[in-house]
Amino acid sequence: MKGMKLFQTIQIRLIIIYVLLILIAMQLIGVYFVRTMERSFIDNFSSSLQTQAGLLAELIDMDQYTGTGEPPEGSEQDEGKKSIESLNSIVSSLFDISAAEIQIIDANGIMLSTSLKSNESNVGQKNLRSEVISALQGIKDNESELVDSTGERKKVVAQPISNGTKVNGAVYIEASMEPLYKTMNGINKIFLTGTIFALVLTAALGVILSNTITNPIKEITRQATAMAEGNFNQVVRVKGPDEIGQLGNAFNYMTDRLKEALALNEEEKEKLASILSNMNDGVIATDDRGKVIVINRRARQMLRIGNSEVRNQEIWEVLGMPREAVESHVHGQQQMALVHIGEDEEEEPVTIRIMFTPIYRRDKGTAVGTIAVLQDVTEQEKLEQARREFVANVSHELRTPLTTIRSYLEALDDGAVGDPVLAHRFIGVTRNETERMIRLVNDLLHLSRLDSRKAQMAKVRTHVPDMLEEVADRFSFQLQQKQIRITIDVDREIGEVKLDRDQIDQVLDNLVSNAIKYTPEGGSIQIYSKKLDGDWMEFRVQDNGIGIPKKDLARIFDRFYRVDKARSRSMGGTGLGLSIAREIVKAHGGTITLDSEFNRGTQVVFTLPLLKWEGEAV
Repeated sequence: MKGMKLFQTIQIRLIIIYVLLILIAMQLIGVYFVRTMERSFIDNFSSSLQTQAGLLAELIDMDQYTGTGEPPEGSEQDEGKKSIESLNSIVSSLFDISAAEIQIIDANGIMLSTSLKSNESNVGQKNLRSEVISALQGIKDNESELVDSTGERKKVVAQPISNGTKVNGAVYIEASMEPLYKTMNGINKIFLTGTIFALVLTAALGVILSNTITNPIKEITRQATAMAEGNFNQVVRVKGPDEIGQLGNAFNYMTDRLKEALALNEEEKEKLASILSNMNDGVIATDDRGKVIVINRRARQMLRIGNSEVRNQEIWEVLGMPREAVESHVHGQQQMALVHIGEDEEEEPVTIRIMFTPIYRRDKGTAVGTIAVLQDVTEQEKLEQARREFVANVSHELRTPLTTIRSYLEALDDGAVGDPVLAHRFIGVTRNETERMIRLVNDLLHLSRLDSRKAQMAKVRTHVPDMLEEVADRFSFQLQQKQIRITIDVDREIGEVKLDRDQIDQVLDNLVSNAIKYTPEGGSIQIYSKKLDGDWMEFRVQDNGIGIPKKDLARIFDRFYRVDKARSRSMGGTGLGLSIAREIVKAHGGTITLDSEFNRGTQVVFTLPLLKWEGEAV
C-alpha cells in the first residue's frame, strides 16, 4: 500500500516520466545509432573486401597459369609463365595484410591457390559456392554472409578475373566478421554504460527539478489545509517569477481576498444579527419543513416566550395558530394574519400582525423556507378604536344639543312663541345649547392646532404667585357658592418665569374647574407650586372630592372620556378639558399625571421647564 501511495505522488510521477522520456529517447537514438553503425561497418568491410578482390583480379593474369597449377613439361610457354609458387606468394602476402582466406580459381572452378595453410589440401578441387559460379559468369561484386561449423560469422566476396570479355577465373575471399561484431559489441557496451549513467543522472536531476515544482505545491497544500482550518495568517514564499511563483502569488492574493471576504461576511453577519436583535419588528425564519431556525429578540418579546428554546419547533406551535391556518397564509393569497397574545393572562393583551413570505430556490422554484415578520399593532388598534370612539363621541356631543335646539325651535314654531314666558325660557335653552356647541367646537379646534403643532407659543414674563392668585379669583363665585376653601402655596425660589400665560391659565382653569365640580360643599382645594431639581418647576392641584375609580384612571386623559357621563354633561363639560391640558403641557415640554382615590380626592401634578429671564439665576 505504501508503494502504491508513493507512486501517487506528483514528484515520483514526474521523475518516472522524466526517466522514461530519457530512456525512450536513448533507446531510439541507440537503435538508430547501432543499426547505422552496424550497417556502416558491414558496408565498409564488404567494400574493403571487394576492393581487395578487384585489385587482385587485375594483378593476376590467368593466361600465365595452367588449370592444374603446374606448367606443362616441354611446353613452349615454360619460360614465359610464372609458377604456382609465385601465385601463392602473392596470395600469402595479401593474407598477411587482410587476415582473410584468399583463393584463386580458374575458369573451370578449380582452386589454384589459397592463403590459408590449413586449406592447401583443397588446391586442385572445385569451389562450388554460388558466389564463385556467379563470378565465373562475369558477374561482379558477389558477396554473402555465412556461419561456419564453429559458429564463426564470415563475409564471402568473389570477383571475376577477365581478359577483355573473356572470364579466365575468379578471386574468392572469405573473411571473418567476428572482429567487426566484437568492435560493435564494445561500442554497444559503451553506449549502454552511457545510457545507464545518463538515466541515473537524469533521475538525480529529476529529483532536484521535481522538488522545485513539488515543494511549492506541498507548501501551497499546507497553506490550503491551514486555511480550511481557519488560519489565514501564513503566506506562501515566492522564490521566482515562474509559473509556480505566479501560482504562489495568486494563492497569496486569494488568501487576502478570502480573508477580506470572510471578514466582510462576519461583519455582515454581525450587522444582520444586530439588525435582527434591534428591529422593532419580530422575525422568524423556518426551513422547508416549517421548523424554526432563526428567531430574534423582538419576536420573543412579542410572543412572550422569553429565553425558552424554540428552535426546531414547528412555527404554528410557536405562534399559537392552527397548522392549516399557517399553511393557508404561507401558500395562499392572503399572507397576513392577526394574532392576539395574552388575552387570558394578567398582562395587557397584545395584537400582532404577521406577514408570511415563502422563500423559493432560484433554479428549481421550490420553497425552501418561510419568513414570518411580526409587527405589534396594539397601539394602532388602540388608535383606531380611539378614532372610532372619537367620531362617535363628537357625533353624540353634537347631536344632543342639535336635537334639543330643533325640539325647542319646533315648539316655538308650533305656537310657543306667542307665550312670552315660555318663549323666553325656550330661547334661553337654545342659547345655552348653542354656546355649549361653540365651546365644543372651540375645544376641538384647539386640540387640532395642538396636534398639528400649529398652536403658537407666546412665552411671556409671568409672576407665578400672581398667576395662581388670579386663577383663584376667577373661581371665587363658584367657591363661595359651594363653600369650598382654596389654598395657594408657592415656593419662594419661583418668581418670574417664561411661559405661555394664556395656555397655562387654561390648564389651571380646567384643573380647578374640575376640582370644584367634583368636590362637595365644605370641601377644600390646594394649589402648590415649587422648584424641582434640574431646573424644573411643579404645579399641583389637589382636592378632597369624590375622586375617580381606579379602573378609569388609565383613560382619564382620553378625549370625550367621562367617569360619570350624565353628570358631566349636565355640568356643562365637553370631556376635552384634561386632553387639552395634557397637550398644552406637552407643548411646553413638560409632563402631567393624575392620581386619585375614590371618595378620598384627586391630585393632578404637571411639571414645566423652569425658564428664567436672561441675567437672572435659575
